[in-house]
Amino acid sequence: MSNKFEFEKIVSHLQTSGYVFAGSSIYGGLSNTWDYGPLGAELKRNIKDLWWKRFVQESATNVGLDSAILMNPKVWQATGHVSTFNDPMIDCKSCKARLRADEIIKKQFPEVDVEGMSAGEMDSFISGHKLVCPVCGKSDFTPIRQFNLMFKTHIGVFEDDKNIVYLRPETAQGVFVNFKNVQRACRKKIPFGICNAGKSFRNEITPGNFIFRTREFEQLEMEFFCKPGTDLEWFEHWKKHCLSFVEELGVKEDNLRFRDHEPAELAFYSKATTDVEYDFPSLGWGEILGIADRTDYDLKRHSEFSGEDMTYLDSDDNSRYIPYVIEPSMGLDRLMLMVMVDSYDEETLENNETRIVMHLKPSIAPYKIAVLPLSKKLEDKAGEVMEMLSKRYMCIFDTTGSIGKRYRREDAIGTPYCVTIDFDTAGIGDDVDASLLNTVTIRDRDNMTQDRVPLDKLIEYFDERLNK
Repeated sequence: MSNKFEFEKIVSHLQTSGYVFAGSSIYGGLSNTWDYGPLGAELKRNIKDLWWKRFVQESATNVGLDSAILMNPKVWQATGHVSTFNDPMIDCKSCKARLRADEIIKKQFPEVDVEGMSAGEMDSFISGHKLVCPVCGKSDFTPIRQFNLMFKTHIGVFEDDKNIVYLRPETAQGVFVNFKNVQRACRKKIPFGICNAGKSFRNEITPGNFIFRTREFEQLEMEFFCKPGTDLEWFEHWKKHCLSFVEELGVKEDNLRFRDHEPAELAFYSKATTDVEYDFPSLGWGEILGIADRTDYDLKRHSEFSGEDMTYLDSDDNSRYIPYVIEPSMGLDRLMLMVMVDSYDEETLENNETRIVMHLKPSIAPYKIAVLPLSKKLEDKAGEVMEMLSKRYMCIFDTTGSIGKRYRREDAIGTPYCVTIDFDTAGIGDDVDASLLNTVTIRDRDNMTQDRVPLDKLIEYFDERLNK
């Protein structure tokens, strides 16, 4: 069951409401770059903080790391990224569109297993089946050539081959090269995990679908080191943990599924890989995160290329081995897109007015509370309430327009609660109800019900509702 609203309609709302802006827009933009506005920045931080809480803070085995974006280029030689981290690029001779050959095949023959095809096999398939360009509809392509996805730059003064470095294409290798450092410094015994979050960069040939696939993105990755022979048990454990984390974001379960990789899809070093996918409107199922059994491939490669011994001495039985690794890897931008799309709704009210509302889970909503004085005369009192609440929660203060319009604005950006300060709250006027002095009206976003709550009970009221 995917969202009933068109993807482009939701994207338009996210851009106009302050979640996401086109990058460098005053200069005409830069292809598929996006900036997170005030709302998007808060949502992103909330999801990232929740991931850190679930995978690091609450874990008895895991620790965190923040590794550098620029690394010694030998790291990427060791992992094979320099020689094999490629996409099959093909050009349409008619319209000059630059495309990925595997995506052309997938779109026109979705039943074909393209993952195991070589460049030559893809060339033969495209020409033999007379596949057409998705841009112009003609069938006239260049031969496939491999395109390396890593961004190159230079370090130091001189721009020559000796000074080439790469923007990291993944955060995982920052963990592997620090395996011994962390194990020694933190006195960790296997099994244990190292979590790393941060920006990665891939020079995608065909980025697109809003923030689903971009050249600059943020990853949330963990490398969980375990004893060989126990890896598949841990693989199942982290599969369940990852799905539980995604469900905790408030996403409808009907829109989620596991997809186990077929043997032909697996990386040559992987024993098992599973994706958690989300059913996006208009786009269909898309990968949100992957859990992979990477065996001992990475540590062995770094041991071979660096000369550093990566074996672990197990004090339980005095055995030595290179640990196996289970890797849950998530795209933070994709998690955000999933949450924003899944929460979007339009409701028809009794007066036939359409209410746009984002049913974000309160714990990850950008603003938790909107403070709304009914009149400018009440702004001082409302300011006191704002000061009290903002020390504990992310709040927004809005004085513009009728109270009904302000409620609608907060619904549309997903603010769970509105606190309205009226004349009774401040005891201003001849007709005030003395029993309501220092109380406020709290409106619930999802059901639009209202409660009257004393000011000295506000923190307790919100603590019960916003931390779920």
